[in-house]
Amino acid sequence: MTRSASGSLPQYVLQRVLLVIPMIWVILTLVFVVLRVAPGDPVSAALGGRLNAEALEQRREALGLNEPLIHQYWDYLSSVFRLDFGTTFSDNQPVLHVIRDNGGATLSLTLASFVVALVVGIPLGMVAGRYRDSVGDVVIRLFGILSYAAPIFFIGFLLQVYVAQPLGLPTSGMASPITVFTVQPVTHILLIDVFLSGDATAIGDVLEHLLLPALTLGLLICGVFIRLVRVNILQTTQADYVEAAEARGISRGRVTRKHAFRNALVPVITVIGLQFALLLGGAVLTESTFNWPGLGQKLVEYINDRDYGAVQGIITIFAVAVVLISLLVDIVNALVDPRVRY
Repeated sequence: MTRSASGSLPQYVLQRVLLVIPMIWVILTLVFVVLRVAPGDPVSAALGGRLNAEALEQRREALGLNEPLIHQYWDYLSSVFRLDFGTTFSDNQPVLHVIRDNGGATLSLTLASFVVALVVGIPLGMVAGRYRDSVGDVVIRLFGILSYAAPIFFIGFLLQVYVAQPLGLPTSGMASPITVFTVQPVTHILLIDVFLSGDATAIGDVLEHLLLPALTLGLLICGVFIRLVRVNILQTTQADYVEAAEARGISRGRVTRKHAFRNALVPVITVIGLQFALLLGGAVLTESTFNWPGLGQKLVEYINDRDYGAVQGIITIFAVAVVLISLLVDIVNALVDPRVRY
């Protein structure tokens, strides 16, 4: 096979798509096994105080928990591939309804946090790389380390006390009750629905509630982008083509912006899929800190209720979302940097 054929974009995309299948299978298997080896009876834990022994046994039978594990495993896999993620044990509703009602809040928070991380992290990384070993570089690196290492709930509490209170910003929920009741749920994503409504007051209200949670979660991965951009700016500014551009009289700042910056973004694009997984994990703590009605907060509630029917469905959605985002990132990375196709 020639180099051009082996490095074609369609073949690379096909290879990545085929790799997604075993990845998803492994993830689904791990989710199934981990939840089944947990001690205790999930139905009794979720409903033991509300149903008698006979009703609990009927519920186990209806959920297939009395079947052999291999049968449960097969039913689980076949249900997922039919996009049926089961029902919750505690309130007996389809997991897809839970995802529909709460997933939009988590999606809004995750995307807004990505914007914060990119808007803050990439420029600071460029400045740190451009002015290496300066006071600004040291301060930016220290900021990146602290933002990544600090517990996310601690950052949330600090923002609530030192930012929300002086500025009068909301610290709980994703909108005022009047906004939630008046805006029609067209997409079940409140941030989109308020823009579709055209109500400026509702839009401002949702953005005010989103500001602090997005800033808290965005700072979690901001340090990763600072470090990646800084290191790659330093590497690319030492490349031969950069020295040649400077020899032609082009200023170092322009070379950094026009040439080094694009190459420095390649590793950032590569790790976006990994950071998406980190954001989903951080969303659990962020939503609990700000009482944000997303999947992270629902997941905590179901874990406390030991409702592993709901936990299994939500974690499966998270895992599949991470795999698909990673696939998309790989494709974008191949478009930006053709070298990854070989």
